[in-house]
Amino acid sequence: MPNFQTGSVTGVLDERQGLQKVSLAMADGSEAHGYVLTELIGDVSLGDEVICNTTAVELSLGTGGWHFVHWNLSRSELDAPGPDHIMKMRYTSLQSDVGTSELLYPEAADRAIEGTPVVVCSLHSQVAMVALGFAAAAHGRKLAYVMTDGASLPLAMSDLVQALIDRGLICGTVTAGHAFGGDLEAVTVASALGLATHVLDADAIVLGMGPGVVGTGTEMGTTAIEVAGLLDTVNKRGGNPILCLRASSGDPRPRHQGISHHMEAVLELTSTVPDVALLPGITEGLSGVNPVALEQIPDPATLLAQADLRVTTMGRDHTEDELFFEAATAAGVLVAKKLLT
Repeated sequence: MPNFQTGSVTGVLDERQGLQKVSLAMADGSEAHGYVLTELIGDVSLGDEVICNTTAVELSLGTGGWHFVHWNLSRSELDAPGPDHIMKMRYTSLQSDVGTSELLYPEAADRAIEGTPVVVCSLHSQVAMVALGFAAAAHGRKLAYVMTDGASLPLAMSDLVQALIDRGLICGTVTAGHAFGGDLEAVTVASALGLATHVLDADAIVLGMGPGVVGTGTEMGTTAIEVAGLLDTVNKRGGNPILCLRASSGDPRPRHQGISHHMEAVLELTSTVPDVALLPGITEGLSGVNPVALEQIPDPATLLAQADLRVTTMGRDHTEDELFFEAATAAGVLVAKKLLT
């Protein structure tokens, strides 16, 4: 069951489209930070009394110790009509008419993606290294990001995506399923691929969930399993499916050392044989993939420094998990190779 507590806004720390970050004085006397998803509840101001969902913080989950503002008690009503009739987060108290780009661009949504290379990620942190690897090898070509609803639903929660947009590393975003807040909104991943290719005019696509993967420690009990179906969808839509391997040299958990057991589960479930960047000593013997050799993989540390980006995975940076960052960078280079050959 969820936990709620009232508090008052003591400061607005940062804000961008769809999101405010605020400081809070909570009713129990504690000080806290909170996220305000302005597309759902409107904005807040200094001194406003708010209701916060405190559940994730009380469970010590990966929200960085931040609450989510559920409603602004200083507002008696909110009238923010959407553009049509398509709801996301359906049948909840926060269901919202965010609109859908399929109604605006029906031919683009239904059109095949005609060999477009699509790299599928199982962790949000991989997206940055894919984008950096792609930019280093693709000579100015355009990469779009399609975000699924496997983790965070609001795109605005991703500081990483905002940083990639600011640096010109992705040309646009599409949020699919119940995810929302992209440049384009899609009801399904299948149509999101068409929108990214034919409306955003992307040369290639990176596809995966937002921040906050859920895992139970079991092979099948993780949202990363969605990768199997995503690979099949890319394949059926006419794209070139590429799997971004989750591999680690720094994860203390045996099941994720080397190639993660989730990759083996994904390959058991998918009917597609995806391309995978060949990593010497790592990918040999991996069944169900088409390993592709690369002439050179750029140094992840150099790419991060050049872009002035800091990226972590499960709290580890590139110095603490070199294989993870190398594998994701290699996937981005492979996307460029498929595009340019």
